[in-house]
Amino acid sequence: MSNLSERLLQEAVDLQPKLAEERRYLHAHAETGFELADTLDFVKKELTEMGYEPVDCGRAGVTAVIGGGAADDGAGAAGGRADDGGAGASGGGKSGGVFLLRADMDALPIREESGVEFASENGSMHACGHDMHTAMLLGAARLLKEHEDELHGIVKLMFQPAEEIFEGSSDMIESGLLENPEVDCAMMIHVMAAMELEPGTVIVSAPGVSAPGADYFRIKVQGSGCHGSMPNAGVDPLPAAAHILLALQEINARELPMGERVVLTVGTFSGGTADNVIADTAELGGTLRTFDEDTRTFVKKRMVQIAEGIAASFRAEAEVTFGSGCPSLMNDAEMSVCAEKYASELLGDEKVLSAAKMSSAGDGKSSGKAAGSEDFAYVSRKVPSVMLAMAAGKPDEGYIYPQHHPGAKFDERALAYGSAVYAYTAMRWLEDSAQR
Repeated sequence: MSNLSERLLQEAVDLQPKLAEERRYLHAHAETGFELADTLDFVKKELTEMGYEPVDCGRAGVTAVIGGGAADDGAGAAGGRADDGGAGASGGGKSGGVFLLRADMDALPIREESGVEFASENGSMHACGHDMHTAMLLGAARLLKEHEDELHGIVKLMFQPAEEIFEGSSDMIESGLLENPEVDCAMMIHVMAAMELEPGTVIVSAPGVSAPGADYFRIKVQGSGCHGSMPNAGVDPLPAAAHILLALQEINARELPMGERVVLTVGTFSGGTADNVIADTAELGGTLRTFDEDTRTFVKKRMVQIAEGIAASFRAEAEVTFGSGCPSLMNDAEMSVCAEKYASELLGDEKVLSAAKMSSAGDGKSSGKAAGSEDFAYVSRKVPSVMLAMAAGKPDEGYIYPQHHPGAKFDERALAYGSAVYAYTAMRWLEDSAQR
């Protein structure tokens, strides 16, 4: 594989100016959630110019396919249009394996403070690097086109909206993402800022859970408003809400085993509009992160019991609602092994790290599991999948802010490596699959 890996990596490096140009356009035109009109137009235009036939999938997703057969029978073909939001390969039907590559496209509702010359000015910001992911997958699409006659199956490209609100992946699955042709396995890459690793260094997730499940929640405490000079005439929801906030932390401290990783964060607390008025309602909002699905169910149940019980003791009422969320991300053991092998063939052992080996090496500080949730988890629960992390900015080179910070920046030198890893991993997996 040395010949292919060397050629593909060099071709990716040669694409670097184009990748940076595309990334900067996406960055400057950041959009959020499912409202990605400009981003979608750009992605579909680029894919069409490459020779793909992009297909809308769900509310704001796009898919495209390439391939259709083994390289030695000349069956490789450009992507064709499906009727149902999935994407069919030309020639009809599935020939060979189907490997899904995913990139998310949405930004965050953050006003940018990065200082880069191509900063977004519309109140939204690519502070999580999704513009990098989209540019890398567009680069992979170009590389796959150049090697179309070498494909031993089908590669399906997934450009996903609404990852930050944990809704885009499930929406695309419900709209036929994993069908027509039926997907066999999947991979995603997420860039990481402020890492003490050379740009383009890959960290392969260990088998099992690598990103926690997530749930957004709101707790509304209903009291009875009155004049601030006569608190006895009403029911003050603020003390009840404050006690609920404190009591929620006791779930982790006193109701879970020491090794259970749970983060319950209350990010908002609001109530009242005037200093001399006892408010009618108060509201808490936050997120819950859990690695184990049984623990997730238990904590959510206890949150409801605690909120309702404490509110009642203050003569108030509490209502707990859980909004959008996602399960924990599950990495397939075989996929993790394959991804590490292929990345090492492409980049060399020195530029590929294994989360499993990093954890077993044991500095006592890290388990190799990410803290942030990832709605690619929905895909990972349907087909064998693997998540890769890619270093994209060293602190001593000015990339000091982490994801979701208004000052976050990403090192564009990672783009070429990301495109190459996407394309090479898919090609090698399809080749190995065809030989089984």
